[in-house]
Amino acid sequence: MGTHIARLVRTPNPSLLLVLLSLLQLAFVSFGDTDIENLLTFKDSLSNPSSLRNWNASISPCNGDIANWIGVLCLKNKIWGLQLESMGLGGLVNIEILDAMPTLRIISLMNNNFEGKIPEIKKLGELKALYLSNNRFTGDIPDNAFEGMRSLKNLFLANNAFTGKIPSSLATLPRLLVLKMEGNQFVGRIPDFKQNVKVVNFANNELEGPIPASLSNMSASMFSGNKNLCGPPLEKCSLISPPPSPSAIPSASPQPPPIYKKTISALQIALIVISILLLLAIIATVIFVLSKRKQNPGLLNATDDDSSMLPPNSNDQEKKVSDSGGMMKRSDYGKLIFLKGEIDRFDLHDLLRASAEVLGSGNLGASYKAVIMNGEALVVKRYKQMNNVGREEFHEHMRRLGRLDHENLLPVEAYYYRKEEKLLVCNFMEDGSLASHLHGNHSVDKPSLDWRSRLKIIKGVGRGLTYLYNELPSLVVPHGHLKSSNVLLNDNFEPLLCDYALRPVINQEQAHMYMTAYRSPEHAINGRISRKTDVWCLGILILEILTGKIPENYLTSSYDSSTNLATWVNEMVKDKRTSEIFDVEMRGTKNSKGEMICLLKIGLSCCEDDPDPRPELKEVVQEIEEMKDRDEHELSSTIGEVNAIMSSRNARDGAFSSFNR
Repeated sequence: MGTHIARLVRTPNPSLLLVLLSLLQLAFVSFGDTDIENLLTFKDSLSNPSSLRNWNASISPCNGDIANWIGVLCLKNKIWGLQLESMGLGGLVNIEILDAMPTLRIISLMNNNFEGKIPEIKKLGELKALYLSNNRFTGDIPDNAFEGMRSLKNLFLANNAFTGKIPSSLATLPRLLVLKMEGNQFVGRIPDFKQNVKVVNFANNELEGPIPASLSNMSASMFSGNKNLCGPPLEKCSLISPPPSPSAIPSASPQPPPIYKKTISALQIALIVISILLLLAIIATVIFVLSKRKQNPGLLNATDDDSSMLPPNSNDQEKKVSDSGGMMKRSDYGKLIFLKGEIDRFDLHDLLRASAEVLGSGNLGASYKAVIMNGEALVVKRYKQMNNVGREEFHEHMRRLGRLDHENLLPVEAYYYRKEEKLLVCNFMEDGSLASHLHGNHSVDKPSLDWRSRLKIIKGVGRGLTYLYNELPSLVVPHGHLKSSNVLLNDNFEPLLCDYALRPVINQEQAHMYMTAYRSPEHAINGRISRKTDVWCLGILILEILTGKIPENYLTSSYDSSTNLATWVNEMVKDKRTSEIFDVEMRGTKNSKGEMICLLKIGLSCCEDDPDPRPELKEVVQEIEEMKDRDEHELSSTIGEVNAIMSSRNARDGAFSSFNR
């Protein structure tokens, strides 16, 4: 009997196991089906959802961190974001459906045709970022609309038709960093934001009264277009309040409070005076301490901010480091690790003492120009989107970058590791980026790039990419973030690639949102990138150099084959308007028409939506290297001066008609 019982215990029942496995499988499928059903229901609630063409139940929205559906952001096989920008979508936003997706953290519906009142956003209590700018939303926003949204960092409501007062619940959000509400019809006063908001924009509304002191350090342009706003950074508020019109107020009614047009109370004056005295005392103390220590103001005592989840194309204004904080706290001093063996060149203390200014602030971090004691200028790049990578993994990848050595790469000289942020140190390039030369203001002292320089730059970029591909064969995208602002120029117009090979150490969610590789058609269509993704980025860069047009004006963070720079070029060629494609400020083009057309073809071949017919990088670079400059003595001619010649030839012999694609 005992033996029989033991046998029963030891021997599993096959039928029972099958039932359990079926239940587990059913639970898994049900979870996936729920996500699919929610997204398809959300799609059905939209008008003009044709751009969501691959949303169907036959394929899962997510495959690990890779999205199979357009506009879906995935993390660990869960849907953590919807990035449905510039898709022509309309209708009402069905918040109940989105509320049924508990892992959703980001929603971007910018540049669409959504209308009606703002949805009941506070139901999405865990949301981190909401982008609703450039739609057709209307009506007042309830005062408690954002109550309880303790995780919300970024809120974009710009360029809609919202009315009424700015909700006071916004001022209670502890993690709010960026708030954009410009271009609406908001009235009343701006709430007093106590939290550490980094960027606000209230321009072009109907706001009035004094700007809260907590926002007084913002740029004046963030408040422009509001006739009755006053106080720093705008004009001082008047001490005299205009009397109300007698005819406008019935005699039997109680007197309403005066309209606040640049007025200020005695209490506020007293507070301002006290604040000024305290500020003067602090300044005096700082001057005394610095004079004792005989040190220059530098990059000390910065407060940690959380700049994650910034939207695409966010524009931060340049400002001095002393105004915006420095690179790290004094308590975080550590060892600066050199990659080129120059251990005596400078140390971390030299960097932190250096006078510095912000060169730019983007979605992945900020760049500082630091001039150390010996007069050497360096660029210190501060990254806060690398905190998911481990110490040893980061050190190993930096050593890998340190071994790279090519004339068209800007070397990483040194780095600093801290869990919350990383610093990369490079040499400062006085001549700036390719983007500044293409799109900046031109003058006699700083003329536009001629054809020879542009061809030289493209060749150098190709050589740098080839070197990365040869030295980093294990990386899917050896560069991953190729764009004109990441191509620096020396005084001979030799290009140096920067911000290369950072994909392995950038947080995955930020990489998916902001790195150029993830704006490629293959990622938008199939949720994947490949070894040919950098080729697509190179093609877009070639077209930018030839046309002088900014790709971001044609390419959004959600790729659309109908609205990108390559499509525009193709349409111009099909219309036999090839001569209008090229940058009118390009000099030295008179005898180079054939070479320019050849390079245009190469650029377009790199921009194929399907990566399979795209050429390999080595083929592209070989074709570019074979191109010769035929115009060494015609540098004064611009493309504008030869357009007439090119157009007449086009009309006569149908030139470039074979180039229609």
